[in-house]
Amino acid sequence: MTKYGYKGWAVLEWECCFKDSQQGAEEGAPFIEGHMIQPPARAFDDFAGGKVDQQAIRRVLGLDD
Repeated sequence: MTKYGYKGWAVLEWECCFKDSQQGAEEGAPFIEGHMIQPPARAFDDFAGGKVDQQAIRRVLGLDD
């Protein structure tokens, strides 16, 4: 959902008739929190942070005309 910019609530559906809902909420909140991610500030493969040489890429791939 992070990938698509979802800004809504994260909800855990609770359907247990044997456990108190308060206990379910106390167990569910850390579960949801543990699955939240922070999107990266830059692309994972931008380790060098340099400019892209499109001509060199085309040459290496054998795509030069």
